[in-house]
Amino acid sequence: MEPEVAEAVARDAREFGVYARTGGWAFALKVARSVRPGGEPAGETPKISAKRFAELAGCSPERIMRYYKAWDKAADDGLVPHFEILVPGQDIELPDSDVWHAYYTPRSSAFSERGTAIAAAAEAEGIRPTKALEVAENPTALRAAILADPATARTARAALLDRLREDPVLQTELARDVARTDELKKAVATESRAADRIGYVRQIVENGQVRTPAGQTIDAPVGLRAEAERHLSLIDELDDGEDAGQWAAEAYDTVKELVVQAVEADPELRRQERRTKFYGSLQRATKVFEELTLDDAEDLDELYEDDMLQRLEQLQTAIGTCIAALRRAAPEQP
Repeated sequence: MEPEVAEAVARDAREFGVYARTGGWAFALKVARSVRPGGEPAGETPKISAKRFAELAGCSPERIMRYYKAWDKAADDGLVPHFEILVPGQDIELPDSDVWHAYYTPRSSAFSERGTAIAAAAEAEGIRPTKALEVAENPTALRAAILADPATARTARAALLDRLREDPVLQTELARDVARTDELKKAVATESRAADRIGYVRQIVENGQVRTPAGQTIDAPVGLRAEAERHLSLIDELDDGEDAGQWAAEAYDTVKELVVQAVEADPELRRQERRTKFYGSLQRATKVFEELTLDDAEDLDELYEDDMLQRLEQLQTAIGTCIAALRRAAPEQP
């Protein structure tokens, strides 16, 4: 036979059981049956104001009103009786505790524009708004979790990227932070290079064309395209967290070498490649020399150095030799 339980202990156990079954509804009922609804005169009911109830409870009126509003919303949904029906001390059958969080918001910030947005986002993600609001009101705890836990940091990164797409101000701020941090600048440069190399290989697979070293766009040979597809499939199979830099470099170098081999294997293509390369170099040299002479021709007396004259004379000789060779190669005029 079990020993007799003290009444104070039994009462605690019973109250604990009520709370375990009903959660916050047990406390909301105390507010609903003891706090008079708005607009009801004080002299016509034994109920008291939320402010007076809070004083007796030793907590803030805002806290009492959060329970009040939760009960009010549930009453509108027909889940519990309205305030006017309840009298002080009355007990009723309460809803399950699982339903409580759909009506109660433990922080007054939830009623602000910011809180409403956070609550809506939480519901869209399938979590209780209270959880999101707790995190939003404790950024130091969020920072600690991100610093200490790689999984939390990855989740935060993914959320930040989603927000960046619709927040131009945040985009600018983050770009500024990256530009001012040497480690991040190097990381961005590395990732950009890898992305460019993967893009080079991908466009061969998707478009069937490739740019040669001289800048020609040609149809990719069958073997080159197949090799590009093989490398691209290996890259696409990598997990999100894996570093694609080495794979991108290998794919890029392999494809570039195959492009060079394809050009060398085709006499006409090789000839056109040399012609394109020569003409590109000639255009760049012409532009540079024009900028040099046009900008500095009026005050060369102030810039003169013997070495300048010698270099220009050497350049003149080289240009003359090149012109003579081109003239000999020119087709005879009829």
